[in-house]
Amino acid sequence: MESKAGPSCRLVFCLLISAAVLRPGLGWYSVNSAYGDTIIMPCRLDVPQNLMFGKWKYEKPDGSPVFIAFRSSTKKSVQYDDVPEYKDRLSLSENYTLSISNARISDEKRFVCMLVTEDNVFEAPTIVKVFKQPSKPEIVSKAPFLETEQLKKLGDCISKDSYPDGNITWYRNGKVLQPLEGVVVLIFKKQMDPLTQLYTMTSSLEYKATKADIQMPFTCSVTYYGPSGQKTLQSEQAIFDIYYPTEQVTIQVLPSKNAVKEGDDITLKCLGNGNPPPEEFLFYLPGQPEGIRSSNTYTLTDVRRNATGDYKCSLIDKKTMIASTAITVHYLDLTLNPSGEVTKQIGDALPVSCTISASRNATVVWMKDNIRLRSSPSFSSLHYQDAGNYVCETALQEVEGLKKRESLTLIVEGKPQIKMTKKTDPSGLSKTIICHVEGFPKPAIQWTITGSGSVINQTEESPYINGRYYSKIIISPEENVTLTCTAENQLERTVNSLNVSANENREKVNDQAKLIVGIVVGLLLAALVAGVVYWLYMKKSKTASKHVNKDLGNLEENKKLEENNHKTEA
Repeated sequence: MESKAGPSCRLVFCLLISAAVLRPGLGWYSVNSAYGDTIIMPCRLDVPQNLMFGKWKYEKPDGSPVFIAFRSSTKKSVQYDDVPEYKDRLSLSENYTLSISNARISDEKRFVCMLVTEDNVFEAPTIVKVFKQPSKPEIVSKAPFLETEQLKKLGDCISKDSYPDGNITWYRNGKVLQPLEGVVVLIFKKQMDPLTQLYTMTSSLEYKATKADIQMPFTCSVTYYGPSGQKTLQSEQAIFDIYYPTEQVTIQVLPSKNAVKEGDDITLKCLGNGNPPPEEFLFYLPGQPEGIRSSNTYTLTDVRRNATGDYKCSLIDKKTMIASTAITVHYLDLTLNPSGEVTKQIGDALPVSCTISASRNATVVWMKDNIRLRSSPSFSSLHYQDAGNYVCETALQEVEGLKKRESLTLIVEGKPQIKMTKKTDPSGLSKTIICHVEGFPKPAIQWTITGSGSVINQTEESPYINGRYYSKIIISPEENVTLTCTAENQLERTVNSLNVSANENREKVNDQAKLIVGIVVGLLLAALVAGVVYWLYMKKSKTASKHVNKDLGNLEENKKLEENNHKTEA
């Protein structure tokens, strides 16, 4: 750029090119800036009184200067040189502080502030450092799984767009992974983008896994430098599926219940503790030396008691690695003799047996008409009350659902038996005749009366219980009658009769009438005798009164005669 300051100024400009005076004591000065920020560089020189202008330049790698900004001290005007990389990015203040917007990696140079007087040039250099924080590190190209005892690439840790370049570190469960031959192999590389001059760092990890790495987190970090010093960014965790061979085989019985009973379906499941688990096995059934190749399950349907025994399984390629389990198929048999519907005659004997056969001790319960019995039934002589529905039930308490039951329906039959009784009413005017009947099936009762008499009450029946019931009528016979009770069921017809006399009733009535007449006659005679006695008494009373009076007069006269006699003697 050509200066417009005149001849003396041109002389000074020539001096700028040929030589520069560094102000004593200034030394090197650095400015740190983040990528994309504004770089601010103070001039760091005292402005002289006779200052003509100030300029900023930067130095190329070969040391040649490139002027970028000019400011006159008199005209206060600012001019920027035609440098394409700084077009519209520069700003020069009155105190000659230079600002560069949108910091780039290419701005990392040695800039110089120049203050020019008529006889001297003063310079203050500034070193610009630009820093770019890298992207958060990420683990990519991750292995789908790791295998024990095999060195395998785990993945790449990559961090992009860094300036300057940084370092990558790998961690297992938070602890640094150091290179170890055959176990941990780290390969680091960096690449710079020629346009942005930013670095991309990549670290590849090869790792020999063990079973201890199951669910173990792996991470990586990038360490870089920023305007304020060293910093670190951490990646997200990565957890890898660890493959390892099967070391043990186990066998299970499904569904998992306490006991297996006849008729159940059971499934054998064989498991290997490797990862991934084995998909095929050999299953060995009791009494079969050859194994059956199958997936990890083998199903047996509707098992019987002869399926009890040891069941085994092994790997296809390692038959010595074997697992076994014992299965007991529980069973329960019940035989009731007799069973079903049995008809017997009253008084017959009936032996009953309930036989149990089971894989272990079983409980036995007897029920009659849904009521539990204290002991098993035994019939030496059947009665009507022995009839009913008997059930023998057994179960294995430890085996869920293993129950058996058989039933016996006992029918006790008997021909009708009749017993007749008579009861006379206390008044003697009526009699109650009762016909007691016993038999099964229930006999029908029919009454027949021979003779005359009035039936005070029609036939009345009691409930039929245990093969027995009765029918009764109340009768007041006018003459001797005969009552006949007929009982009939499917087995037989039975008849019984009872004579009822009417004399007893008439004699009692006559006796009562005679007694009443006698009492009345007696009462009349007693009244008549009492009247006669009373009349005689009254008559006698009057006569006695007269004699008394007469006797009293005689006494008076005798008394007067004695008195006179005494007077005479004197």
